[in-house]
Amino acid sequence: MFQMSLPKNELQRYVTRQLNHFFPDSQMSGSDALFTRSVDMALERAEHCFSHVALDAYHRNDVTRFSHLHADQYTVFLWFLSNSAWRIFEDDAIASKLFCLNKALNGIMCMYDAGMPDIFLVLHGSGTVLGKASYSDFFVCCHGCTVGAVHGIYPVLSKGVAMAPNATIVGSCTVGPCATIGTHALLRNRDLAGNTLYYRDVSTGLAMTKPVENSWAQSYYNVPIV
Repeated sequence: MFQMSLPKNELQRYVTRQLNHFFPDSQMSGSDALFTRSVDMALERAEHCFSHVALDAYHRNDVTRFSHLHADQYTVFLWFLSNSAWRIFEDDAIASKLFCLNKALNGIMCMYDAGMPDIFLVLHGSGTVLGKASYSDFFVCCHGCTVGAVHGIYPVLSKGVAMAPNATIVGSCTVGPCATIGTHALLRNRDLAGNTLYYRDVSTGLAMTKPVENSWAQSYYNVPIV
């Protein structure tokens, strides 16, 4: 069961009004058939994604929940909508507006063609930049995180990679399954094994690694990651 805070038609009108408020160029119609298809696709993808999240606000007692007033949920929904619109319209105009809307409302920069996985979680995503890396399911990121390129080369993230607040992964990095990048840690042009915590020592500032038995990402999902 999928429980929404607004019926689908009202949600579509709500998003349309937001778009026309921020981008008053009179080019956005909430009744456009292609936009309706985009919303339908985004909701299907959001339901699939949220159904795997262990947090009660997302999924509890066999009910998957989505609230347009839950900022983290709305962040992910808007990305799914921007990506769905980009696929369906085969035009970047509306997708670009949705990208900018997500940036304005939630402070996150994640392009509509960034290739996010089917299942991912954004926790208080303000100040987060998610570039066009290779992502996998069960990705988790927090506020202030950055995933980006060095000389045009982006990281490759395996299943269950988690990024604590203000963590950074850039350049030629292959990050193994269920690895965690700690707060304020920078992983640059360096591979990281799976089931590993990569962190910045608070006393010395040096980058450290240690194996972990239970991944941080797993605590946010209700199915085994690997």
